Amino acid sequence: MSIFELTRDYAKQLDKDDKLAKFKERFYINEGEIYMDGNSCGLCSIDAEETLMEALKAWKKLGIGIWTKGGYFLYQDKLGEMMAPLINADSEEVTCGNSTTVNIHQCILTFYHPTPERNKIIMDDINFPSDKYAVYSDIRAKGYDPDESLKVVKSRDGENIYEDDIIEAMTDDVCLILLPAVLYRSAQLIDMERISKEAHKKGIYVGFDLCHSIGVVPHNFKQIDPDFAIWCDYKYLNGGPGAIAGLYINKKHFEMKPGLAGWQGNKKETQFNLSQEFEHAAYAGGWQIGTQPILSMAPIEGALKITNEAGIENIREKSLKITEYLMFLIDKKLVKYGFGIGNPRENSSRGGHVALTHADALRINEAFKANSIIPDFRYPNVISLAPAPLYVSYEDVYEMVERIIKIMENKEYENLVNHEELNSLVK
Repeated sequence: MSIFELTRDYAKQLDKDDKLAKFKERFYINEGEIYMDGNSCGLCSIDAEETLMEALKAWKKLGIGIWTKGGYFLYQDKLGEMMAPLINADSEEVTCGNSTTVNIHQCILTFYHPTPERNKIIMDDINFPSDKYAVYSDIRAKGYDPDESLKVVKSRDGENIYEDDIIEAMTDDVCLILLPAVLYRSAQLIDMERISKEAHKKGIYVGFDLCHSIGVVPHNFKQIDPDFAIWCDYKYLNGGPGAIAGLYINKKHFEMKPGLAGWQGNKKETQFNLSQEFEHAAYAGGWQIGTQPILSMAPIEGALKITNEAGIENIREKSLKITEYLMFLIDKKLVKYGFGIGNPRENSSRGGHVALTHADALRINEAFKANSIIPDFRYPNVISLAPAPLYVSYEDVYEMVERIIKIMENKEYENLVNHEELNSLVK
């Protein structure tokens, strides 16, 4: 546990000592705004803008030649190679394509081969709901009843996943597991390696949703050894709103057929033969479906340049320290106003954001915005604060807490819309 001080001068000194401080100037940040929503939509960088404009220029000049003369035909492979170090995977195991939810469908339909004796999929009950929606429909598509075949392991406290409970649920009728790496609400970082090892002992495929960890938490997939993983590229990776998603397929499964086939998953050597017979490309690119949207992919290249230049281990180091600093200030300055901390405090169990709790969080969250603090809200009582290491400073965190104190002292949130109106907006 680090020892911090309460003054602004101390925050400024932390920034002087911060080896990542220089990256802030490469992001577009509104003057006076404290952006704490990087776990939902990361900010635009100069680098991302440049690679987007390069792609646009290539399209303007080359037309259809953008694919070959412009060098964008295998762009997804280039981005996969840039992304692979973030999870310590081989470049051929990583690709970019589709949306996160489409990639969930792709992986479930690839790895889910139910039989009457073994047809259950394990999930938790507090993950982002799109994962469950997708799995539910995929079970039905395979001819099974999702109410029977989806084995939902309930959280003991509504905030955390308990690995012991997941392992206990690994009965002989389970064939697949899908879990988050970091919970979107409580920031809990689960023990992926333990889950993966226990699942494989029982012949169960296991995959992880990295949406709230990729780009802020380094993963060692050579050690964790999951069968597949999916993630979005627009949170900590700053690839742009709704940016194309990421996909990992363990190389030991390259000979498997994709659950959703499309011409971009065909062998590149024969793709333009336009044969009516699908020839699966035996690498992660074989799980591509349709033609890639280059203008959606291009900002990711610039964003990844920054991430790799900064170094994922350095990003994690600062993320842990700055979230710990934020929790310190909450404990010392905000608890008396009814705030609490709803995320794990241990470094080994915490992702990249802080779950600030309050009984009146809905209205307070709106007051934050009115004071140029951009948070995220998790129903019913969590204000999610993500001090993204590449563009949030320690002084930003200090200033945010000072603004929160002003909001609470002046009861500014009481002048905002009531609970019923806010509930209708959130829901």
